Amino acid sequence: MTNKMPINWTGRDDVMIEDAIRRGASRRDMLKMLMCSGVALSAGSGILLRASDALAAEPVSGGHIKAAGWSSSTADTLDPAKASLSTDYVRCCAFYNRLTFLDEHGQIRMELADAVESEDAKTWQVKLKAGVTFHDGKSFGAADVVFSLKRHLDKSVGSKVNSIAKQMEVIEKVDDQTVKIVLAEPNADLPTILALHHFMIVAEGTTDFSKANGTGAFICETFEPGVKSVAVKNPNYFKSNKPYLDSFEYFAITDNNARVNALLSGDIVLGASLNPRSMRLLEGQPSVQTSVTTSGNYTDLNIRLDLDPGEKAGFIDGMKSLINREAIQKSALRGLAEIGNDQPVSPADRYHNPNLKPRAYDPDMAKALFKKAGVLGQKIPIVASDAATSSVDMAMIVQQAGDQIGMPFDVQRVPSDGYWSNYWLKAPIHFGNINPRPTPDILFSLLYASTAPWNESQYKSEKFDRMMIEARGALDETRRTEIYWAMQEMVANEAGTVIPAYISNVDGLSSRLKGLLPNPLGGQMGYAFAEYVWLES
Repeated sequence: MTNKMPINWTGRDDVMIEDAIRRGASRRDMLKMLMCSGVALSAGSGILLRASDALAAEPVSGGHIKAAGWSSSTADTLDPAKASLSTDYVRCCAFYNRLTFLDEHGQIRMELADAVESEDAKTWQVKLKAGVTFHDGKSFGAADVVFSLKRHLDKSVGSKVNSIAKQMEVIEKVDDQTVKIVLAEPNADLPTILALHHFMIVAEGTTDFSKANGTGAFICETFEPGVKSVAVKNPNYFKSNKPYLDSFEYFAITDNNARVNALLSGDIVLGASLNPRSMRLLEGQPSVQTSVTTSGNYTDLNIRLDLDPGEKAGFIDGMKSLINREAIQKSALRGLAEIGNDQPVSPADRYHNPNLKPRAYDPDMAKALFKKAGVLGQKIPIVASDAATSSVDMAMIVQQAGDQIGMPFDVQRVPSDGYWSNYWLKAPIHFGNINPRPTPDILFSLLYASTAPWNESQYKSEKFDRMMIEARGALDETRRTEIYWAMQEMVANEAGTVIPAYISNVDGLSSRLKGLLPNPLGGQMGYAFAEYVWLES
């Protein structure tokens, strides 16, 4: 059987609006409908514009664009296994393909695979597309898939999804167009896992990733880590009529205001992940529009459990009581967010635990807990950066709350350049920014398992690890939900990550750029925009 478990899509507002347009509803009716659903006016306008464009626009071939992300470094890579920044994901989506991918509705579609099938969710047969070639002319086949998947199991590679891939105990070629995968335990999410950016397929034997020899829609012409990339259309792409663009240049503008100004001036046609403060600058500008996606992205405050002051009893609970989530939602995020409850599974996910309420803002409780920890009155640093969306604004709200109870925090604002390599996962108290992931298992495996590569607070629990494995193999949805709800409670109460809100990602784009849709893997159409957008003639 194929994996037919439903996947909630957080672009449900766009679907609702498209249906309303087809029924003849007016713009006023549709905005009223969205606002009644709790969507901010500016976000509602963006949703309406996207839905209208999706119905009315016809793709046009040709043209070159410049687009800008928000994060980059000299460690930028074209190796999908090592990708970690948004710029990496955009380039990998352009140069390579996955076996499966998630569409705008969160449904699994086939890409390099024709079918991914299993009778027991443990032993899987992957049937591959025929007639696909790599950029260098080599034919794509089963050996490439086996090589690509096995790379994640090789510790010397340093794959970011090693902890996820380790469940694949057998990866072998059956014939040129078929691959067999046997998991350690049943996991009905495998087709979704294979849609992650890291599981892009590379040619067998690849060791040099400077040229990105993939099967993707674009061929790498120029790649300068930390600077830019230039990609040109693949004339032999296996998807009919795609891509529409002849070429695109991608780079990062780390300063939010500079990214907005580049968009307004026409220097770029897409500026990714704009700060909610920017919405006012964009309103009323006919040359630009926004794409708003709420799919589980969040900025979290990370307190390492193994370092001072996080190791002191009571400190982390004090911090969680000091977080004014409503102020963060309304002020730092301008209403473009849903209040969070300190665990990574957002309300958009069908496994979200609705009974787990957000920690109440209680400065008196926080003061008592800081006193218990023996830190009340001590000046404690919090590292923030524009690299982590809205983290500086969040840090200032925490600092103000601390001042009111005699708990001074030293907000250390550091540059975006080098933040992810020098501070994230390292500083005792710092911010992170996590992109959406389509299943709880992927989130927990990457962020909270004892061996997780991005274990932001160094949370370790053998019980949690056992529950994660049990949930993977639970084909009974009631039991699986029960486990995931319990795991969310454990993270919220035991880990050192404070997740105050699930953020709506805002991408700004030229009104000439068409075809951009929401995606459950995040902004910029799940980072795959280049293959699908076009320039209006």
